[in-house]
Amino acid sequence: MKRCGYQVTAIDVTRDIASELVKLSPDVCFNALHGRFGEDGTVQGMLEILGIPYTHSGVLASALAMDKPAAKTVFEAAGLRCADGRVMSRQEILGGADFPAPLVIKPLNEGSSVGVTILLENENRTLKDVPWTFGNEVLVESYIPGREIQVAVMGNEALGAVEIRPLGRFYDYEAKYTSGKAEHLMPAPIDKDRYDEVLKMAVRAHEALGCRGVSRSDFRFDDTDGGSAHFYLLETNTQPGMTELSLVPEIAGYAGISFEDLVRWMVEDASCDR
Repeated sequence: MKRCGYQVTAIDVTRDIASELVKLSPDVCFNALHGRFGEDGTVQGMLEILGIPYTHSGVLASALAMDKPAAKTVFEAAGLRCADGRVMSRQEILGGADFPAPLVIKPLNEGSSVGVTILLENENRTLKDVPWTFGNEVLVESYIPGREIQVAVMGNEALGAVEIRPLGRFYDYEAKYTSGKAEHLMPAPIDKDRYDEVLKMAVRAHEALGCRGVSRSDFRFDDTDGGSAHFYLLETNTQPGMTELSLVPEIAGYAGISFEDLVRWMVEDASCDR
């Protein structure tokens, strides 16, 4: 932002953030927060009350996208294919309720793959064996084999799709933020019809949630032997990463948009919902 010519004040957010913003009276808030409070509609609601335009999605879209079961309901209503799954309580699981492997266990409202666990077939583990520190309820879904495809949307236009090939079991927190833990293939090496299909699905997800600004949607493409050859929408990130390893800047760069131009667009696009 400084390279773009903006006057910038960096804030390390604490619980006095509202009073600090009132003192600063900024023209725009570039929201670089992740996880709960930062991207679940909480900070967005505060900025709405203060009347400070901010980057990324508004209150409702942010809250919906962060609440994985709610987002799935919206996606399925929009005709977007998602993995089968359901919310299960810790008490249900400890009481013997099960879900057929292979499966994925997710917190209901965390980002950056925090807390995600995969249980494959023939592993000597069950749902009961998974340590849990993210509340009483968890989202349990069928594991979709195949390839990891991620799509960036800017405004209401898809910029492109990248394939991620993590060195570990899946594209987890470490792979997202540690150099050399995953291979990025840009553009995703899939045929044109499939490529266009997943771009359209990402735009539909963006619009179904009511997103604005930049988003990134994550998909699994089951092209394994005997697979369905379908895309499955995993989630839409309303505040995707903006680090040197992040996917949105990489996809934008392939589309001819420099990092500075991407940031400039996001700043100029900042607004309030009301």
